[in-house]
Amino acid sequence: MDEHEMDALIARVNAGDTAAQDALFAAAYPALRELASARLRDGGGHAGGLHTTQLVHESYLRLARGSRLRPESRREFFTFAARFMREFIVESLRRPRAGEPLTLDTAAELALTSEADEVLRLHEALAALQAAEPRLAQVVEMRYFGGYTEVEIGEVLGLTERTVRRDWDKARLLLLALLRQS
Repeated sequence: MDEHEMDALIARVNAGDTAAQDALFAAAYPALRELASARLRDGGGHAGGLHTTQLVHESYLRLARGSRLRPESRREFFTFAARFMREFIVESLRRPRAGEPLTLDTAAELALTSEADEVLRLHEALAALQAAEPRLAQVVEMRYFGGYTEVEIGEVLGLTERTVRRDWDKARLLLLALLRQS
């Protein structure tokens, strides 16, 4: 499905067409699975035992139910999906901190706790970056939590690949400084 067809589906969903919502999910599903799979493979795989399908479905449900965000285009849809994936991963990592048992294997639990702490620290640093430089935070969110490439980020945000690369480099430096402070 091309971008214009998906934009038309999104417009129908925003107008209250429930059949369009089902069609949108079916059309977006392969790309959402790719996005979720890349994120789980590239660092979020120990996020409370999440699986690709679970991350896709939860993110889509949040997007569909969300009254706070109503995407108007394919670009916005996938940007919001990446954000919801990030939120769900962070929530999954925080749950064990609330006293839920993780595993009976102490070594696995230590590895999980270490990775969870890293992702949670990054989430907190990203929140600080969001307050100071929203576009840079969006680039990080899409690349780190969404698994997008620089080209894909540029397409979604309407930026050149070179601008995305500069934003990514600047964001990494700022995040590194924020992480060193914590």
